[in-house]
Amino acid sequence: MTVRRISVLMGVSIALVVVNQIPAPAGAQRPSGLPTCDLDNGGLVLPPGFCALVVADGLEGARHLDVTTGGDIYVHVRGSRGSDPNPPGGGVVALRDADGDGRAEVVQRFSDHYGTGLQLRGDYLYLSTTTEVYRYRMTPAELVPRGEPELIVSGFPEQRSHAEKAFAFDESDRLYVNVGAPSNVCMEVRRPGAPGLDPCPQRVRQASVWRFDAERPGQTQESDGEQFVTGTRNIVAIAWDSAARALYAVQHGRDAVNTLWPDRYNEDMNAELPSEELIQLTEGDDFGWPYCYHDRFQGQKVLAPEYGGDGRMQGGCADAGQPLVAFPAHWAPDDLLFYDGAQYPARFREGAFVVFHGSWNRAPLEQGGYQVAFAPQGDGEFTGRYETFAAGFAVTSPLLSPQDAVHRPVGIAQGPDGSLYVTSDVGGTVWRIIYTGT
Repeated sequence: MTVRRISVLMGVSIALVVVNQIPAPAGAQRPSGLPTCDLDNGGLVLPPGFCALVVADGLEGARHLDVTTGGDIYVHVRGSRGSDPNPPGGGVVALRDADGDGRAEVVQRFSDHYGTGLQLRGDYLYLSTTTEVYRYRMTPAELVPRGEPELIVSGFPEQRSHAEKAFAFDESDRLYVNVGAPSNVCMEVRRPGAPGLDPCPQRVRQASVWRFDAERPGQTQESDGEQFVTGTRNIVAIAWDSAARALYAVQHGRDAVNTLWPDRYNEDMNAELPSEELIQLTEGDDFGWPYCYHDRFQGQKVLAPEYGGDGRMQGGCADAGQPLVAFPAHWAPDDLLFYDGAQYPARFREGAFVVFHGSWNRAPLEQGGYQVAFAPQGDGEFTGRYETFAAGFAVTSPLLSPQDAVHRPVGIAQGPDGSLYVTSDVGGTVWRIIYTGT
């Protein structure tokens, strides 16, 4: 590991940790019978002792996924965002490795419900669209459910931006659903220098995480939901940590500080602000959107320019919920996982894996993200640091446009043997990452 000191915005200097990435030994197979990895690790760059193989490919739009105790994989597909209809029965891809070589020989599709969120829980497979949460009852040993889905929650606002309903469960049969803010920063008119709305009406039903009964069908947001936390711009990465018995998320920060406030922020500032924030969600928390954003160089939340901020002024933002880890701007965190398996080294059971889909608006700088990062803990607390765990998704370097990325990772899940599975919605690849220890 290399530590070097760099100068950043506004004259603040910080230490940057660079984890030296080298390809893991390829083609290795553990005595435990884990499959042989691809010679090129499926294109991924991993830490020493790890290798990877491609389980499936060509599943365009592959988003969140989960794995059964028997090793079957379910991948939710977001589908087309354009005018072309999504084909019936194509919203979920079910994968089965029939011969034990680690590749999916059996591929089946089902569900008319396209989207991002998906999680197995008990006898059910839960999934979300942009406005509902459903569940399918699964039949043991059968790859595809027999019956129709059951509607658990509906009535979420229809919106074009930040509409994905990522979700998680706690240990008390409660379901937590993200309802993203439908805008960048709650302006009545989006134009340079325009003030933000105060109070912001989008915080009433959006820009928040809502809590429901995980087992009860027929709920609606307004009649049955509880607003658990507020002031979150958009959360796609959300997970329950059973060790800490707490809910965590990584939220997307705002955009356009330079285009909306060119007299206060230059292009480099726009590329580097604000932070993507790993946060703990505790009932009643307010994380400050749209009034505040987090500046990782100053290590604090500051008042947004739409509400009178000058890039340093805190105002009431000193009281807003603070991040446990502040990641670089516009990396687009899309999934979060707390590892509890026995295959990986013990240190990976103290921290969280975060999947970054990759940025689109860091120009004139190179695009960032496009990786699976690991944020370690010490004595049960996040250290505030992070390291790259899996890279090689974007392939092109330097990456100046997201359209040139070969892959953009989205989902992560843990298999029954402790392997990790990662998806990409560009290229539609599913990787399996295993630890060989050699």
